[in-house]
Amino acid sequence: MIEFEVQVRVRYAETDKMGYVYYGNYAAFYEVARVEMMRHLGLSYKSLEESGIMMPVLEYKTKFIKPALYDDLLRIKVFIKEIPKVRIKFEYETYNEKNVLLNIGETTLVFVNSETGKPCLAPEEFERTTSSYFLKEKI
Repeated sequence: MIEFEVQVRVRYAETDKMGYVYYGNYAAFYEVARVEMMRHLGLSYKSLEESGIMMPVLEYKTKFIKPALYDDLLRIKVFIKEIPKVRIKFEYETYNEKNVLLNIGETTLVFVNSETGKPCLAPEEFERTTSSYFLKEKI
């Protein structure tokens, strides 16, 4: 399993009239966590795209438990619990500064060859970088 976390401060523009984070903003928070996790692993969306691989979102789910509020410092934990093949699933947990779980979510992305527009296996570099996290669990 791969685990990473990132912090995001809720800006006023991300809230609704009640001062709650507008539900649509969680997708952006998840993207920040996903991109920073990949950067931490030494991978990047930019390098994948330059190599001819796109990663569109196939599925997005979120479950709201408690609201995040304006100026909260959120801690977003992101996990990859399964070895990526053609699809890669990211799971998320969002906590506030009091360590209260606010929501959980997941996104499933697909590796797509940008020339053919068809799904493909994860690139070799991606597989090589991430596989070591899963091999440790089997020992």
